Amino acid sequence: MHKVTILGATGSIGFSTLKIIEQYSHHFSIFALIADKNICRMSTFCMKWKPKYVVMGTAAAAWSLKEMLISLSPNTKVLSGQEAMCSVVSEDEVDIVMAAISGSAGLIPTMAALKAGKKVLLANKEALVMSGQLFMDSVAQYGGELLPIDSEHSAIFQCLPTGIQNNLGHCDLDAYGIQKIFLTGSGGPFRCNDITTLKEVTPREAIIHPNWSMGKKISVDSATMMNKGLEFIEAKWLFNASESQLKVLIHPQSVIHSMVQYRDSSVLAQMSRPDMATAIGFALFYPERFNTGVKPLDFTQIGELTFLEPDYRRYPCLQLAIDACSEGQHLTTILNAANEIAVDAFLNNQLRFTDIALVNELVMSKMCSINTQLSCYNLETLLELDRMSSCIAHEIVREHSL
Repeated sequence: MHKVTILGATGSIGFSTLKIIEQYSHHFSIFALIADKNICRMSTFCMKWKPKYVVMGTAAAAWSLKEMLISLSPNTKVLSGQEAMCSVVSEDEVDIVMAAISGSAGLIPTMAALKAGKKVLLANKEALVMSGQLFMDSVAQYGGELLPIDSEHSAIFQCLPTGIQNNLGHCDLDAYGIQKIFLTGSGGPFRCNDITTLKEVTPREAIIHPNWSMGKKISVDSATMMNKGLEFIEAKWLFNASESQLKVLIHPQSVIHSMVQYRDSSVLAQMSRPDMATAIGFALFYPERFNTGVKPLDFTQIGELTFLEPDYRRYPCLQLAIDACSEGQHLTTILNAANEIAVDAFLNNQLRFTDIALVNELVMSKMCSINTQLSCYNLETLLELDRMSSCIAHEIVREHSL
């Protein structure tokens, strides 16, 4: 019986994780559930799972939840704040931590789980985008285990030899004959729209992904392909890959989730329906495989599979991310912070869709012109860089607000 703690329990990844755990309740139990403010969904989870701990993002949310659980789950201890999150993921009883809090808020508790030597299922992009080298070094230093949850990185992982799977972040792709890693992406809902019309895109249109069911922020990132840019950065750190070993392809059908090309020109691809349960189940049970309820592909019904080069005029955010990756961790941290603010402003009707890339580029330019004297080799300075970038992003959003 493996005891699981879920960071981001009320989000889509957390919900999918709980569905699989319910299917295999003889393998897993819930030790703790952690979320931000969704007390209604959390109270429902607590009634069902009776976790030992629940941690909410704010004291107010924790207080409200505690009142609700007095009769529903009286033995569940309700805590709040980042320090409590770090403490709970580090408990000796915890075997597996699903790290699915989105944004920079998930970085510190995810790092705490790694330092406690846990098996970490990583769905938080920012952990690698902001602190890739620190993060991967922590995996090696503290003896934890890291398994990627992004469908693309899970697909790549599954197509790699065991020697690389067991040495993420410090592996040698060349030594295993790996020539290229292909990251596939659908191209989002506006892949075929006239570029001149993108400035009129509404938040409601942007959050409707053609293939996947995801949260609002990640859906917008998919529409701009920033999501793929962040995954490009993640892949660099996870697989110790150079920029020349990584390539983004648009694959509208979302059937092939990524591919690995070997020196002999063989290409291995991982294929499945666009359902996150596949990647989550693979990570939970690794190295074994169990049925997670996802229907197998019917190859007679798939039709054609197509691949396209990204048009960087349509997807300037993707280009910004690739450029930032080549410059270093400081610029990927700046870009990530700027994008969080820009996407939030767009979702709140403060910016046009096309202004997301503009804000990101302006923040990167402005931050690079400031002599911050910040070293990017420890978590504190990276978080300070994130804070500074967010402040500048807010200023730029105000200047360009509708």
